[in-house]
Amino acid sequence: MPPKLDRAQVVDTALRLLDETGLDGLTLRRIATELDVKAPALYWHFANKQALLDEMATEMLRRMTGGPITPPASWQEALTATCRTLRGALLGYRDGAKVFSGTRLTDQGHTEGQHVMLAAFTRAGFELADAVQAYTTGYAYTIGFVIEEQAVHPRPGERAPGYDPEQRAAGIDPAHELAAAAGRDLFGDYERRFERGLAVVVAGVERVLGPETAANP
Repeated sequence: MPPKLDRAQVVDTALRLLDETGLDGLTLRRIATELDVKAPALYWHFANKQALLDEMATEMLRRMTGGPITPPASWQEALTATCRTLRGALLGYRDGAKVFSGTRLTDQGHTEGQHVMLAAFTRAGFELADAVQAYTTGYAYTIGFVIEEQAVHPRPGERAPGYDPEQRAAGIDPAHELAAAAGRDLFGDYERRFERGLAVVVAGVERVLGPETAANP
């Protein structure tokens, strides 16, 4: 018997349920219930949960990169715009960064954007290997930052238990005053912290990987 639903329906439902259940609560059984089918029907399309997560991440990227790609004016613009866009897309889903992290993309739709960004580096004189290092450093920074951000704020306006700076400070030994005072910076103002961290990444790329540095190690 042919399946009664297609892959797109399953993925769309999974992404919608993600906001309700979080990644840990998102199971093939829960998705099947939402679609009013038996769980084995999903195995027509996805062998296991990881295969579904791969397709979910790919669909997230499709939605993030839809439309024509405008070549950036500089490698700095390419890197910062990519990281900002990725963060914004991941924050659109509960546990979005966890879903995206470590997944294998299921089509080649991302390669045009990847080529455009790497070309911005190579035009500026970067070796391809250094351009890849710069890109993956920015990518890893963004994914890691958003994983931590979503641990504190699973959804916009929501703060997870245990991350209130004042409560945290009250439970820390007074002798460790710097650790106690750090709570406000550790668990607040994520927009500012992301931008400052991104500036650090860009400056580090220029200092360590930039063409002038490579020519004069």
